[in-house]
Amino acid sequence: MTGGDFSRRALALGVVGLLAPAAVTQAQPAVTSAPPAATSAPQTATDGQVAATGSRSAENAVRQAGDAFGTSIGREVSGLYSRERVRGFSPVVAGNVRIDGLYFDPIVVPSSRLVRATAIKVGPSALGSPFPAPTGIVDLGLRRPGREAAASLLVGYNTWHTPTVEFDASLPVSSTLSVGVGAGMLLENGFNRTRDHSFEGAFIAEWRPSAALSLLPFITVKETWIDDHGPISVPQGNFLPPRLPRRQFFGPGWSTGGDTELNAGLIGDWAPAPGWLLRVGLFRSQRVIDGQFANVVRLTSPEGTGTQRITADPTLYNASTSGEVRLTRRFDDGPRHHQLHATLRGRQGYRRFDGSQVVDLGQVNILTVAPDVPVPNFSFGPQQDDNVRQWTGGLAYEGRWDGVGDLSVGIQKSDYAKRIGFPGAITATDATPWLYNVTAAVVVSDHLTLYGGAVTGLEESGVAPNFAANRNEALPAIRTRQLDAGVRLDLGGGMRMVAGLFEVSKPYFNLDTGGRFDVLGEVINRGVEASLAGPLTDELSIVAGAVLLRPRVTGDAVTRGLVGRLPVGAISERIEISADWRPEFAPGLSLDARLSYRSPEIATVNNLVSVPTRTLIDVGGRYRFRLAGNEAVLRIQTTNLTSQQGFDLRGANAYTVLPGRVTQAYLTVDF
Repeated sequence: MTGGDFSRRALALGVVGLLAPAAVTQAQPAVTSAPPAATSAPQTATDGQVAATGSRSAENAVRQAGDAFGTSIGREVSGLYSRERVRGFSPVVAGNVRIDGLYFDPIVVPSSRLVRATAIKVGPSALGSPFPAPTGIVDLGLRRPGREAAASLLVGYNTWHTPTVEFDASLPVSSTLSVGVGAGMLLENGFNRTRDHSFEGAFIAEWRPSAALSLLPFITVKETWIDDHGPISVPQGNFLPPRLPRRQFFGPGWSTGGDTELNAGLIGDWAPAPGWLLRVGLFRSQRVIDGQFANVVRLTSPEGTGTQRITADPTLYNASTSGEVRLTRRFDDGPRHHQLHATLRGRQGYRRFDGSQVVDLGQVNILTVAPDVPVPNFSFGPQQDDNVRQWTGGLAYEGRWDGVGDLSVGIQKSDYAKRIGFPGAITATDATPWLYNVTAAVVVSDHLTLYGGAVTGLEESGVAPNFAANRNEALPAIRTRQLDAGVRLDLGGGMRMVAGLFEVSKPYFNLDTGGRFDVLGEVINRGVEASLAGPLTDELSIVAGAVLLRPRVTGDAVTRGLVGRLPVGAISERIEISADWRPEFAPGLSLDARLSYRSPEIATVNNLVSVPTRTLIDVGGRYRFRLAGNEAVLRIQTTNLTSQQGFDLRGANAYTVLPGRVTQAYLTVDF
């Protein structure tokens, strides 16, 4: 590493580090703290957070985040990581998703009609969660109906002329049964004039026939009526595409379709005796796409000239049934608290894909108006099937000694089988690995805790992107591993700081020289991450984080010079700072801002092209008031305030334009 590289990276972490002394200065008297206790009740993404029906006007991810590693509360988001990118990888693609702590294999992730809060669990936040996974865990907390009648209504509009309406209600039917309903409508107009018009409905109920038993069934269905497909620019050389004019759709008007998404499930919790807890979750997730189009422009020059090709698919079907049964035994021995877990997880997935038809639109220039092409007569080919079955059984121990530390040890055996191909020509993939996890935390003082751990996993690697030669093909499961260690510091007054090191390694998938999406080697992501979250003063709260990543690709293809040493999508430096200010002189008013910085992003397999550095700034405000006797908040927010130009990377050397500035306003009323 050069001296200049080191200076830049030190500066990145310094942003978080410099905030820590200020936090100590402003903090209230110290409060004794210890690692989270292991309890018999399920720990979910909603613990300690406000986002329930009837209290949506209080949604504020900055105020309610426990760290800077990723939190969403309703529509509000803060933190370094998202469910699509954690430590350089996607935990959703990897299959590391939970609903209220139970294993869930999502084809589509449920929206806020069903999910009230989402937490990204990495580092110390993963302590207390049995059976952690490399790439982190995305924990979805459900919007459980309350014991009192309540409702929330949200209406909004933005400067791209997108109206939205959301409604949630909770109604107690009896002393043991409460039901909740939700509905949402979105008539989205995108940054490139694409449309996504959809309607969603949700139902959830909680039945507690006794203090020891609860059942929680739910279902949500989303129907998309219109879904345009904007262009993906794929340069045929080592150059970036020209910047497309914003608010311009480049493609034929007939390349539009729709889909139906469903998520349903049942969660049961039963405490048959003191110290015992049986948790059961059974889930169904599916998506049927009627009209999928890949709108790809292969650019032959940086001036925007190239060939446009639309790839149309017949009806695509993707579904998964998954779930978990977990039995927990808890017992105490004075200051020592123990939990034993036995779990069985499973999933059965099915995909029907392929059969696509290519429509060549000829020579184009993406800086001009798209050619008017008549609707072709589609003649689709045969489709392939993809069947996957996986069972995983495991045993785990969690122990906590007050004032001393935590220990979590687990072992799992997984049985994985995938069958893919045309009828009569099936390819089989099988794996039966042993997996383990060991994590520990040591309490050094009332304010300082050290943590560390090692985790292995068997993860999905997603499907080939729609611009690959083997588009939509499901990829095999892969072995992954993670090491991490760090420190958690209670600064007092609600301020918390975390800093740590990590290493995550897994096989590296990307485009080969023939355009297939396949294994090219192994990628190892080593990095440093830091988080600072909490109230600096009574009026000002912050969530600040930084991650410095040193990714590397290894393997024969790298040695032969066919693949660069950095993986596509690698970003070595990221900084996120969010702040929420509630001035004492203006009751009901709060102002917020978010700064997001990232260094260049590797865009090609050969590492010769990168998406430039960018810094995005979002600003907004809330005004809380009473409307006809009900709590209400008016929220106004502008994203990409400076309307920075740039690109979003969709895959190796595949780009869309970076969305420009947009201002949105919405009114939320709680009843």
